[in-house]
Amino acid sequence: MMAEMAQPALDLVDWLSTLFVFLIGLAGLALIVLYIIDRTQTTDAVRHNYPVIGRLRYVFTELGEFFRQYFFAMDREEMPFNRAQRDWIGRASKGEGNTVAFGSTKNLDPVGTPIFVNCPWPTLDTDAVKAPPLVIGEGAAKTPYTAGSFFNVSAMSYGSLSKPAIQALSHGAAKVGCWLNTGEGGVSPFHLEGGCDVVFQIGTAKYGVRDKDGNLSDKKLRDVAAHETVRMFEIKLSQGAKPGKGGILPAEKVNEEIAEIRGIEPHTASISPNRHPDIDSAEDLLKMIAHIRDVTGKPVGIKAVIGAYGWLDELFALINERGQASAPDFITVDGGDGGTGAAPMPLIDNVGLTLRESLPMVVDLRDRHGLKDRIRIIASGKLVTPGEVAWALCTGADFINSARGFMFALGCIQAMRCNKNTCPTGITTHDERLQKGLDPADKSERVAHFVENMRNEVGVIAHSCGVREPRGLRRYHVRMVCADGKSRPMDELYPAVDTKAAA
Repeated sequence: MMAEMAQPALDLVDWLSTLFVFLIGLAGLALIVLYIIDRTQTTDAVRHNYPVIGRLRYVFTELGEFFRQYFFAMDREEMPFNRAQRDWIGRASKGEGNTVAFGSTKNLDPVGTPIFVNCPWPTLDTDAVKAPPLVIGEGAAKTPYTAGSFFNVSAMSYGSLSKPAIQALSHGAAKVGCWLNTGEGGVSPFHLEGGCDVVFQIGTAKYGVRDKDGNLSDKKLRDVAAHETVRMFEIKLSQGAKPGKGGILPAEKVNEEIAEIRGIEPHTASISPNRHPDIDSAEDLLKMIAHIRDVTGKPVGIKAVIGAYGWLDELFALINERGQASAPDFITVDGGDGGTGAAPMPLIDNVGLTLRESLPMVVDLRDRHGLKDRIRIIASGKLVTPGEVAWALCTGADFINSARGFMFALGCIQAMRCNKNTCPTGITTHDERLQKGLDPADKSERVAHFVENMRNEVGVIAHSCGVREPRGLRRYHVRMVCADGKSRPMDELYPAVDTKAAA
């Protein structure tokens, strides 16, 4: 009798055991399938490099929207770029809709926050136009450059970035008609292969255009300039994240190919001098600009993060003394909050003015010396969303460069490993295993979408302010939050210079 009663219980246990084993096997099979899918796909580098586990990132991201009230890390709190900024870039680069629900998560109270002044009669879509091209170097360079896009790819060298990342940027920039700055590591075949417009940056070590002793080589300058798509040359005096310190590329990132392009020994740290040894004054700088322009025939400009600014007054006065043709064709103003692949923390945190303060200063100094029509201003440094780009245009910038914005478009997850050669997305590593998840063809589309959406949405802000195109924005179109909690018109805080009087 007892045996008869126990038999169904044993049958149930057997059935449950079989079901459990079946479910475990099914789960194992699912994990294997997911592993194969993740490992073979090339649209998501994190899932490719970290199969199955990488999917948890998206689960946590989705759940975070529902559980945000229980956590301290809100949309706008993460540094150096918060989730709201990264999410906008992610949607823009994928070509997805960029509308959001419920309300803004942006805190409008901090001092310096820009608030755009909407017009009661905004520009109709039928009256809106794209920002027209601007000529750089007219009247000075043998081959001036007509730049078609106000938003472009900032300086990122091959070495700091991986081969597939540079390839994606090159092809993406070509698709959307913006320029790509080489960074100080020289021009690589991967910068050129997409056929986009290229700005060649000359850093303090003169990588790519140096002789065996590290001096500027006219022959190599001509060789670089012979590439039709190399449109301009930029002399880097300093950059935002490390003013007073040259470029730093760790030895583990200096492979044979990178060493060959730069003209240095492989597998040794690439450390640039703190400044150009042959530029020690405003006069030396103008002499260098004139020399490179004569040798290459292309427009030549400078890049600097602003700290001391008396040298700019001296430079502009010397230009007017010698004639405006002696001027740099453009000045790239980098903010002290700019980014880098590697730099000492004391410089990242403490040295150099932010773009909020330095950009209006440089624009006003240029205009006060009557050089507005001669020198183009390029703004660079943490400008990754339409509001930040529109602010720079209001301030007086002619163009905007972004580096980290494009890294996010490529798939950067802000892992902060740029200097370790272990970037999980393949963007800043030369580990071929980690690079396999970064497909240049796919990522070039994201680069193009990012630029297109940036230009369109800066246009949306411009039209709200009542102007037809982004470069129609002026300082009176934006108010800045001040220490007393009130906002004031930017043209009141930074009165624009009367260029006719200055001339």
